Amino acid sequence: MKLKKELIRSLPKVLLHDHLDGGVRSSTVVELAKDTGYKKLPTTDSEELARWFHRGATRGSLPLFLEGFEHTCGVMQTEGTLERVAYEMMEDMKHDGVVYVETRFAPVFHQQKGLHLETVVKSVLRGLERGRKDFGVEFGLILSAMRNMKPAISMEIAELAVDFRHQGVIGFDLAGEEGGYPPKKHVDAFHFIQRENFNITIHAGEAFGKESIWQAIQWCGAHRIGHATRLIEDMKVKNGTVQSMGTLAQYVLDKRIPLEICLTSNVHTGAVKKLEEHPFGYFYRYKFRVMLNTDDRLMSNITLTDEYKTAADVFGLTLTDLEKLTINAMKSAFVPYKKRIALIYDVIKPGFAKARKKMGK
Repeated sequence: MKLKKELIRSLPKVLLHDHLDGGVRSSTVVELAKDTGYKKLPTTDSEELARWFHRGATRGSLPLFLEGFEHTCGVMQTEGTLERVAYEMMEDMKHDGVVYVETRFAPVFHQQKGLHLETVVKSVLRGLERGRKDFGVEFGLILSAMRNMKPAISMEIAELAVDFRHQGVIGFDLAGEEGGYPPKKHVDAFHFIQRENFNITIHAGEAFGKESIWQAIQWCGAHRIGHATRLIEDMKVKNGTVQSMGTLAQYVLDKRIPLEICLTSNVHTGAVKKLEEHPFGYFYRYKFRVMLNTDDRLMSNITLTDEYKTAADVFGLTLTDLEKLTINAMKSAFVPYKKRIALIYDVIKPGFAKARKKMGK
């Protein structure tokens, strides 16, 4: 029996891979452009602009997918705009049934009008904290460094993340185009994070091969991998069955390294040709620690409910499967163990039990 969208929306969900500047409401982009004097938008009609972002992001290329961020970042250059976008994101999470979210962004993209990095982070945290109080959604903020920038900048962002670890920042990320920009170029920043006993997630294996994943884990000490689609290259598959695994895939499986799967986004960026070919099915069936994520809600025109619904329809997932994926996500979150356990046993499990009862199961 197919799961209905409204039932899925009511489920207590967990989102670990979501870009703040990739999930701005199109109406907010239009309003902020007007308020801040940003003149580069292709249209000032919010519905048309939403379609423009979506069309631009579905061209089967990660570099082309990333083009829309010029405009979302372009209108997020003041303390007020950053706080508003963060607050609205929390409201959107509440409406989508998300009980815990880790949002990420690159502070360096929000200095066009002279904001200091610390001010950028404080502004976003103010919005997130207001959202937590008003909507009851728990959050963590991840700061992203960019692959194509100098390692010294990555180190600055790593230090910034650690400086704000007691105010709501819970991890450090490396994002951006993979080809030609291997993670190991930024190894000093990751070693700093490791020495500080802090958390690391890295975009890897989306637009580049399994080597990117190997570097992220073995050179940079990643605790989680964003996307990891190309890990399938280290698995021998025949007639729909995994015959054997290479040492990398086996290591990821054995060490329970979480994989932040973004089904819809991976189709849009060309990481996979179509949903049915996404390796998520193999990863889940062979017990990798996977979870579902939106990546960029504006660009892909999705919510986490949509992503759950897509996974359920394409891969035949049941309510029990969705609960496992949600618990996988909460287990893999970068908040303290005590909070993870509390959310699993006090919120997630009771929420799914309620849904099961509603379905008469």
